[in-house]
Amino acid sequence: MNRYAALAAILLAAPAVSAQQKEAYDYWRPQRDMIRWGQQAILTCNGLFTSNRALEQVYEKELAFFEQPVGSARGGDYLIDRERKAVAIGTPGRGTPVMRAAFRDGIGCVVMAPDQTFEDIPSLPKQTMAPLAGDPATIPWPDGDLVKKSALPSNVDAKALQAASDWAFVRESPYQVTISLLVVYKGQIIHERYAPGFDMTTRTRTWSTAKSIASTLVGILADQGRMNLDEPLALEWLPRVASPEADPRNAITLRNVLNMSSGLYPIDNAGLEYATGSGMGYWAGASSVRLALDRALIREPGTYWDYENSETLLAVRKMKETLGDERAYLEFPRRALFDKIGMRNTLVSTDRFGDFILSSQVYTNARDLARFGLLYLNGGVWNGERIVSREWIDFVRTPAPSTAKTGNFYGGQFWLVPDDRKGEGYGDAYSTAGNRGQYTIIVPSRDLVIVRRGLDWGRQGFDRWDLTREVIKAIR
Repeated sequence: MNRYAALAAILLAAPAVSAQQKEAYDYWRPQRDMIRWGQQAILTCNGLFTSNRALEQVYEKELAFFEQPVGSARGGDYLIDRERKAVAIGTPGRGTPVMRAAFRDGIGCVVMAPDQTFEDIPSLPKQTMAPLAGDPATIPWPDGDLVKKSALPSNVDAKALQAASDWAFVRESPYQVTISLLVVYKGQIIHERYAPGFDMTTRTRTWSTAKSIASTLVGILADQGRMNLDEPLALEWLPRVASPEADPRNAITLRNVLNMSSGLYPIDNAGLEYATGSGMGYWAGASSVRLALDRALIREPGTYWDYENSETLLAVRKMKETLGDERAYLEFPRRALFDKIGMRNTLVSTDRFGDFILSSQVYTNARDLARFGLLYLNGGVWNGERIVSREWIDFVRTPAPSTAKTGNFYGGQFWLVPDDRKGEGYGDAYSTAGNRGQYTIIVPSRDLVIVRRGLDWGRQGFDRWDLTREVIKAIR
């Protein structure tokens, strides 16, 4: 045996010291704290100044899913500047940087960078369009909020409808907190219910239900021929390289990202959403666009489904480049969609760079989401005007090819009834879905829209398809 073979034998026989090591230390702990404080800043800011709720209500409901929020409604290590409509979480010199958020007209609250102060608020984006004309209290539903009392349709069972409502509100799980339920049948509201402290005017965060709104706005531009599902996104990927024409990410299409199948490296998996992923843009003042663009291609586009906030943000980035003008971009959601269907209470927030966070950061109420659902139920037409094409509606309802082997449960930023539940009598339904239980469910075969808003926390698990089943029991 030569000396190299002898050395190899000794090494093989030696105990595997490295195998005894475990990477248990959370290297991202300081960053997680910064993001957590930023999240509390923006949720508190929006709770106070977008939803117009009391601080006690914000701590009780909006911040319920925090294991340990900073302070309490009685006071703590935070500052609320009601004149500036701004919130700061933390105190300088404590290690974690102070995180701030400020309300901006037409947008809602914007989170600021750790090195910004309230003096920087005037530099943050805002949208100054005049309110939609008319008093919604005097305009009949669905364009306005005037709902005349009338008897239920003869084929609707009042007791069964109330039972479905109770099923949604009276939960065995303390983590499932329904704050509103709206049922629209044949275009008319047949049931509307709110938890104490909420009413028809209360805006709350949509979380990922915003993705379906983003898809609709993209669809409007696609219908105009200004965007194309199957053309490459043609974005300026990061990091910039000497030969961008050779970048394999150039193969990624709009269809790929709307199907959550870009093939890009995921940044929100493995517990990193609140450390290095999209949470940096959502809650810490980083550029949401840079985070989305700075990812490597690891799979063939269109072949693998991976739910990522950044997929939506890439489509929104392409929308911004298509519109070209900053003002046109900020006004587009209202001009192209909200004002046309009476969504007066809906605000789309941006990051501090003026880029819409249309993957999550939208504030609205149950009635506006019901209007959104009605637009789809009515085939994309509102008061005789075509808002979005049937072809686009077909796209968002068509299963992403990458979900074929796992149940065909996702389309174009909408969720579909999975294969194993299609035999339950509502197989053509499709739905928005957002964290903490935000659902707008469209059931074409039943002429039905169901909106459930929640402030779920902890072990969530509210099942929108079970809710659909319970409501359908009331319609003979």
